[in-house]
Amino acid sequence: MKIAVFSTKTYDEFFFREAGRKKQHDLHFLEPRLTEQTVSLAAGFPAICVFVNDQLTAPVMEALAAGGTRLIALRCAGFNNVDLAAARRLGLTVVRVPAYSPHAVAEHTVGPMLALNRKINKAYTRVREGNFSLDGLLGFDFHGHAIGVIGTGKIGSIVAKIMMGFDCCILAHDRTRNAELERLGACYTTLPDLYARSDIITLHCPLMPETHHLINAEAVRQMKQGAMLINTSRGELIDTKAVIAGLKSGRIGHLGLDVYEEEADLFFEDLSTRIIQDDVFSRLLTFPNVIITGHQAFFTREALTNIAETTLGNVSDFEAGRPCPNEVTPDRIRK
Repeated sequence: MKIAVFSTKTYDEFFFREAGRKKQHDLHFLEPRLTEQTVSLAAGFPAICVFVNDQLTAPVMEALAAGGTRLIALRCAGFNNVDLAAARRLGLTVVRVPAYSPHAVAEHTVGPMLALNRKINKAYTRVREGNFSLDGLLGFDFHGHAIGVIGTGKIGSIVAKIMMGFDCCILAHDRTRNAELERLGACYTTLPDLYARSDIITLHCPLMPETHHLINAEAVRQMKQGAMLINTSRGELIDTKAVIAGLKSGRIGHLGLDVYEEEADLFFEDLSTRIIQDDVFSRLLTFPNVIITGHQAFFTREALTNIAETTLGNVSDFEAGRPCPNEVTPDRIRK
């Protein structure tokens, strides 16, 4: 099948070409993000492949359908950037990669926790400059502290298990309880109780209308003084301005982000020679107790291999007229 692959980086092309040796598809790699301004590039392609910051709005969907596109293949788990109602109305099929490597994201999540707590980034810089002083590097034992895990699906449950290895107390919140985590000792509770008791709060829920700005001014107000907040899920789970206020007041003692609510114009690009125009993001960078990575939690060899193989497998199912287990519709998500 002829596929236009948007938002392509060199690593995308490498792993998709490797997977394409098994799945015979005609891949065309395009650097631009999919937007209303670039959707014309998809004309004549029956399938397109997109990533987290591509814009699948109703106008884009209409242009895709008019240009002959019938399949939208997401090479990610999240689909908050897709107007699913428009897709159904226009007869477009949407498929995704629901679990490319939950271990990749979960393992990355623990990285900023450790770095923020033990000031590893500061210590690294000091030692390179010949400064071996320990002043200002004081941390705390994870042992015995409470970790609040919001969202206990595949990624959240792995994070919880990793933190159990540190002998932490796991407080969990999700619409559906994970029976395995409960057997291992996790305690499900309300969000206000989780905020009030957790020393570290980590987000692993999908972005939906009900979770948009889940961490807002009221949530910050309920947190334990000096709590650590980690987000490796979706940027818009956090009201960034409210979190900045929390950092300034000391209510939030540490912040680790791999995602940002306005990341589309920043992440995945080299902007080192430009002035960043996002004042809110620039303000975040001024805090000494904030670590930000550029949406790299998924970025492992295993994950990129799984993403490419699953994406092309989804395309093969569609082309052959087979039911695809990874199809996304407005009323249900097949798992």
